[in-house]
Order: sequence, then C-alpha cells, then structure tokens
Amino acid sequence: MDMDRRQFLRVSAAGLVGSSLVALGFSPTAALAETRQYKLAGARETRNTCTYCSVGCGLLMYSLGDGAKNALADVIHIEGDPDHPVSRGSLCPKGAGLLDFVHSPSRLQHPAVREPGSKAWKRLSWDEALDRIAALMKADRDAHFQARNADDQVVNRWTTTGMLAASASSNEAGYITHKVMRSLGLLVFDNQARV
Repeated sequence: MDMDRRQFLRVSAAGLVGSSLVALGFSPTAALAETRQYKLAGARETRNTCTYCSVGCGLLMYSLGDGAKNALADVIHIEGDPDHPVSRGSLCPKGAGLLDFVHSPSRLQHPAVREPGSKAWKRLSWDEALDRIAALMKADRDAHFQARNADDQVVNRWTTTGMLAASASSNEAGYITHKVMRSLGLLVFDNQARV
C-alpha cells in the first residue's frame, strides 16, 4: 500500500485519538446505548384551541411547574393535537409559532383602559374590567333601546352596540352567546368564523 506523508499523518492521528479514548474508558457502544431524557417527560399537558383564525385547530401545550397555587407554570412546547377532529395534529405556520407569542415581552396579559382625555393606559383587574363592560353596556342599552318603531310595532331592538364572537369557540358556545345577545335585543351580531 502506497501512502504519502499526509495520509500517514492522518492515519497516525486517528489511531492516537482512538487509542487515547479507549484508554480513558470511552466505549462507543456504551455511549450509543445510553437513553436520552425525553424533554417533555416531567411536563404537564394541557389541551387548547389555536386563537388565530376560524379553523379552531387543536393544540397540546406542555408546561413545567409543580402546579402549586403560587407557582407559575412555564410553557416549554406547543404542538398540534393528533386527536383533535379539526386539525388532526397539523398546524399552520402561525399556530406552529405560538410558543413565541406566549413568551413575547409585548404580549398583553391584563385588561387595561384609557380614560377619555388621558394619554396613559390604566391596568384593571378582570373583575373591574367585566363590571365596567357590563355597566357601559347597560347604560347604552337603557339610553338607546327601542321597544316600538314609528308604526307602533313591537321591535325590542338595540342597534347602537355590536358583538363579535370568538372564532375558537365551539358551536355550542356560539349558540349560547347568540341567544344571550339576542335576548338583550342586540341586532348587530356576527361570529369571527365568518369574517
């Protein structure tokens, strides 16, 4: 076998490295046989629905945390739910990038209000926000509810406020929302699934 100087140095270096590793106790078969720790082994799985469009794909969200009352769980992985009847485990690029949305520093996490004439947003609790919405809706309904039209026919309508239901809601939730809004006399109503 003819070897030039360069090939001789390569073979010698490979032999030296291999013999040194064996002398130090490194065995390729033992290293390759070692099992790797599954990254989601200790994570808690939560099923959810993607919020981006009206398709309503299913998500599996994995979070680490012990579930204690004062401990916040950290979402570490999001993937499609293979058991979901709509998406069967597949996600579009926006749904696949939800982990970045969850960890975004600019993500809005609390209700806020900007009072008329103010330049700053004021943070509210969820109870304060819902009470404020209910009070404003009641005031608008009391001021603009129309029981009868110009021909003295009973119409019971409220046309100054509208409602847009969420696309990620189920048919049942959409039906209940529709019934509640119609019972208030609201005519301007739509669902994001149609938009």
